Amino acid sequence: MSRAEKLTDQILERIKGKDVKVKREDILRRMKLLIEEFKVPESEAVRTIMNYLVREYGIPREELFDRDSPLVKIADISKVNQWVSLKAKVVQLWDSNSPNVSQVGLIGDETGIVKFVVWAKASQPEVEEGKSYIFRNVVTDSFQGRMQINVTRTSRIEEIDEDIQLPPREIEVVGSMVAIQQNSGLVKRCNECGRVLNKGVCHQHGKVEGYDDLRIKAVIDDGENVYEIILNEENIRELTGIGLEDALKIAHETLDRNAVLLELKNMLLGRYFRVKGLRGGRYLLVKEISVHKPKADDFNEILEALA
Repeated sequence: MSRAEKLTDQILERIKGKDVKVKREDILRRMKLLIEEFKVPESEAVRTIMNYLVREYGIPREELFDRDSPLVKIADISKVNQWVSLKAKVVQLWDSNSPNVSQVGLIGDETGIVKFVVWAKASQPEVEEGKSYIFRNVVTDSFQGRMQINVTRTSRIEEIDEDIQLPPREIEVVGSMVAIQQNSGLVKRCNECGRVLNKGVCHQHGKVEGYDDLRIKAVIDDGENVYEIILNEENIRELTGIGLEDALKIAHETLDRNAVLLELKNMLLGRYFRVKGLRGGRYLLVKEISVHKPKADDFNEILEALA
């Protein structure tokens, strides 16, 4: 089933039981037009079609838009363009460079921490650091490989008198780098929003020229858990000696940008690292990373385990 079909069925589920006859093919045609031909973000496409239903079929706006999305934990957020509700505490706020953003920061519950963005057009009340809220009908998104939630005009923010416990933010792990994920190595980012381009196309802004960046999305296995980490150019240069200029030189000499990723994989995969970082949603944001050099006691423990 295509994304257009899934989104269409989600909309039809919202109006299920109401005394209106809406043709699925009509909604599906509009959805395909918006997200496949005009490359409209899915959340905006859904909102556009719901407004169409309000206008054409007389469905009360409050019934269509105010139907609460399911309450989920932050750890359960794994896909983009899902409508959810969250009970969370505001961990941190920071200034936004965009006039389109009202507030931006981190919220968390006992299972994790995730970035949130309140769009200026949403006209939502401001939240405060250290206070807890229910964020109703927010939509999941991904930015620079990290999950986030967007607060829109259809969302509601309600303050609650509850001190929500948060997981430890900074952790340190020692483990083997077992995988380097797609969209790693020498990548192009959108000049407007910083998202990684796919074949020169930004999910938000369409075809753009973009700028070069060097990053790695990797998986560290410590024997008990796996951690998805993000390394920036500085981290990569410290580990491998390859910075952005070196990567561009490799790509130029080989006429292949993927050659950078192959070089990094050869240098990093299978090696052990000590990683210190901050939990930030799905990924551990690396503050420090170094090659792990086992001590004699470590070998003794291994020998005892094998005996």
